[in-house]
Amino acid sequence: MSRFVKDIRQKTIVKQHLDVRKEMNIFLGYQFYLEDYIINNTGVPRMKITDRIHGFMWQSLTVNNCNTYLINGATKILIDPGHKHLFDHVKKNLKTMGLELDDIDVALCTHGHPDHLEGLSLFKDLPARTAINETEWTFIQTMAPHLQSSMGMTLDGLAPDFLLTEGNLDIGDVHLQVFHTPGHSPGSVCLYWPDEKVLVSGDLIFKEGLGRTDLPGGDGDLIKQSIKRMAELDVELVLPGHGEIIAGADEVKANFDQLENYWFSVI
Repeated sequence: MSRFVKDIRQKTIVKQHLDVRKEMNIFLGYQFYLEDYIINNTGVPRMKITDRIHGFMWQSLTVNNCNTYLINGATKILIDPGHKHLFDHVKKNLKTMGLELDDIDVALCTHGHPDHLEGLSLFKDLPARTAINETEWTFIQTMAPHLQSSMGMTLDGLAPDFLLTEGNLDIGDVHLQVFHTPGHSPGSVCLYWPDEKVLVSGDLIFKEGLGRTDLPGGDGDLIKQSIKRMAELDVELVLPGHGEIIAGADEVKANFDQLENYWFSVI
């Protein structure tokens, strides 16, 4: 198959996906935009989720990586940079917005698994301040020998500039709340933006699913407790670490209900 035919086929798939999502999200009261794959040449569509939030959505079914989110304003906050060797899609999408890595002010990680954390090392010599939960960082340090032997991951350049603890996190004019939500890992956090009713859930919850608890530090009972806490928040958008976002208060509630009614019985 020629490259031209592949591009046309991929462009058609992206357009069909956009048409369906656009109709659904207009119905829900949200307006999302998938940038044209061919035009921006990133290989991964960039989604404008709100006026200030952009999603660099990972869609490969064969290569694991996470969704990366950018809060764009006077202060620029990047959440979950992902695998270091797959970070190019984030750099290219930032470039379509006229941004470089040294424009990022803060880089946050929801937890310490390599598919969320590794890219943090790219900010080591840049202005951005980096952060991860204090419990998670302690856990990562204890797991360092295992990470290096099994995954080839070292802690070089990953030491955070500050540690996240439960409570308010004010970054410029963005007022977040950090929730310690263990279960997928000991120091997983969710980031809640009350002004926008947005929950960045990391790998705690996904659309119609939840994070694994069979990895080191995972705990089925704790993940249930964490999910129940997040279900009490006033949320209209869930931005998960993998898969599609969940838009609309009713959709968010239905997703939490499904997790409790089905998944809680099998973990």
